[in-house]
Amino acid sequence: MNTVSVRSLLVRGMLAGLAAGCLALLVAYLLGEPSVDRAIGFEEAHSHDDHGVELVSRTLQSTAGLATGVLVYGVALGGIAALAFCVALGRIGRIGPRATAALLSLGGLLVVYVVPFLKYPANPPSVGDPDTIGKRTALYFLMIVLSVLLGVAAIFLGRALAPRLGTWWAGVVAVAAFVLMAGVAYAFLPVVDEVPADFPATVLWRFRLAALAIQCVLWAGFGLLFGHLAERLLVHRAGPDHSAQEVAEPVS
Repeated sequence: MNTVSVRSLLVRGMLAGLAAGCLALLVAYLLGEPSVDRAIGFEEAHSHDDHGVELVSRTLQSTAGLATGVLVYGVALGGIAALAFCVALGRIGRIGPRATAALLSLGGLLVVYVVPFLKYPANPPSVGDPDTIGKRTALYFLMIVLSVLLGVAAIFLGRALAPRLGTWWAGVVAVAAFVLMAGVAYAFLPVVDEVPADFPATVLWRFRLAALAIQCVLWAGFGLLFGHLAERLLVHRAGPDHSAQEVAEPVS
């Protein structure tokens, strides 16, 4: 793995993230936007304040605004995940680039999104006190940081235990330790429950399921696309006599 390979993988990761972002954008528009419209309608029906002139129209928010946010997020995710792939390749067993990308995407989805989501799930507009948005945002990002740190610690724990317990049982212990410590974080971090009593439960859960579906499509799309591109790049440069497993040697 040299500088040229890392740069090439970074570019391919960003392109894969962009393509995966296009798939996620389609899911966001078809599944997420209807719930957002219903939530905004609920907010307007229960608000007695005059909001004045709308600076950005709802149409622009649900089209160009949504596309910009999702695609920029996909490119950034692809670049960061590609760099993580360069570190992980050859260090999580003798598996090829495609399998490494798949495992990295699955781990990223669980650690970066699912674990924080279970503690602080996504909420549509009109859910939450505007005065506590700063606190809620800080708690959510704190949960992300804790989840990532716990995930990294679990990987080191599994590698340290592998020579004594074997790969399988070391992995089981590492996952159990991660779940235990994540549960401790859940218990100590404050609970945020600001859903209005009369807010439609169906709208709330459809929005949350749509948010989860967007992330699943984004991470899965990236893992599949980037794994294909990375394997083509690395196996091609290694030569026809080298298999994908032989390419996946740890970076010294």
